[in-house]
Amino acid sequence: MRPKHVAIIMDGNGRWAKKRGLERFRGHFEGMKRAGEIITAADEEGIEALTLYTFSQQNWKRPETEIKMLMQMISMGLRQKAGDLRGRNYRFDFIGQTQGIPQNVLQTFLQLKEMTAASTGLRINLAFNYGSRDEILEAVRLTARKVCDGELGLDDITEEFFSKMLYTRQLPDPDLLIRTSGEQRISNFLLWQISYTELYFTKVLWPDFTADEFRKAIREYAQRERRYGDVQTPKTL
Repeated sequence: MRPKHVAIIMDGNGRWAKKRGLERFRGHFEGMKRAGEIITAADEEGIEALTLYTFSQQNWKRPETEIKMLMQMISMGLRQKAGDLRGRNYRFDFIGQTQGIPQNVLQTFLQLKEMTAASTGLRINLAFNYGSRDEILEAVRLTARKVCDGELGLDDITEEFFSKMLYTRQLPDPDLLIRTSGEQRISNFLLWQISYTELYFTKVLWPDFTADEFRKAIREYAQRERRYGDVQTPKTL
């Protein structure tokens, strides 16, 4: 059994740099390189969708110089990989609030999304300026507006309907959530979507999370018995 959708909280860039006596941006630089490696590994493993928690709404509280460097690295890095993404048949998308994202970064996201819209391979989904509580509240407002406008009855508000109000409406819920760096919390990430997701925590810092480490997580997932209430999915290899 292999997961169709894997979500990753890429944590530990700053600690990786600090352990080596380096500037924090070096950790982010290595983290971006690692993300590219994991994308390739996910494709090779037959994963259909990969959601990467790239920048949370809380991350804006970081030092201004660090944020500016991050924005430049992300925009330049994605532009450099644009041809490769399309050439490999990857489909790019992003979730989160667009308001507040620097214009050059947002423009890069929109261009890559449009450029790869017809691709049918691995779906790469960046969670950027993202917060799950905010996503859920926005979905509640959209739903309430439809009720107030007479477009929707109260009995029409099902789990399936509400899921279609979320940013991830075009994706299946994650089968596996990976968090690096040893932290064992969700950090406001896909709270609705991971109700039955398998969780995998590792002490490995994100810049050290190689393709082999990713495959290790996939192998462990394959050994688990997934349960949905009273329904059990037997483990398969």
